[in-house]
Formats: sequence, C-alpha cells, structure tokens
Amino acid sequence: MSENQTMSLYERLGGEAAVNAAVDVFYDKVLSDYRINRFFDKTDMAKQVAHLKAFMTVAFGGPNQYTGRSLRDGHARLVAMGLNDTHFDIVMGHLGATLQQLNVPAELIEEAATLVESVRGEILGK
Repeated sequence: MSENQTMSLYERLGGEAAVNAAVDVFYDKVLSDYRINRFFDKTDMAKQVAHLKAFMTVAFGGPNQYTGRSLRDGHARLVAMGLNDTHFDIVMGHLGATLQQLNVPAELIEEAATLVESVRGEILGK
C-alpha cells in the first residue's frame, strides 16, 4: 500500500487547517442560500461551526474530539421544520462547491461526498 492509501481523508485534505477553512467557507455558502438558511435562524453559529469542525474531523479519520449529539438527535428539530432530501442535496452541493473552491482534488471531493452521503438517513431521521 502506498503512503497515500494509508493516510486518512483528514490527513489527505490537509488536517485541521483544511477542515477549519472548509467549514468556514461552507457555512458562508449555506447561510447565504435562501433555500436552506431558515434552518439556522435560531442556531448559535459559533457553537455550530465548532461542532461541525469536530464532527468532520472524526468523520474524515482525524482525532476524535466530537462530543455532540447523534446526527439523528442533532437534526430532529430541523426535520420537524421540514428538512428533507431536497435540502440535503442543496447542502451536498455547497459542500462540493466549497471543496472545489479550496482546490481539493476531485477524488478527495468524491470521497468526502460519499462519507457525508452515507449519513443522509440519520440526518433526515429515516
């Protein structure tokens, strides 16, 4: 196995600095999108940003410092507000656009998208 194959996605993306930058750019896009920004009206964004950075670090194979609620519990209020597959698809589009903007190679974007897609059911309470 090559060194690149043994490195986590977290490491291949660039570690903490890369995840932090991606989450910041991502939320700029999400909060500017009228189709989904209503889901964040009553959200403490500083806390939300910190949670997503910790979650993405773990999800992408970095150090586990995530202490938040489960994805299902964390999104239950949003599902009650109408969060559905269409909104999830919009968020996925923003994730891909964010990683492209940060010049992440296409194969890493695909890997990240596959990981996030794998939790769609949990997020949407299915």
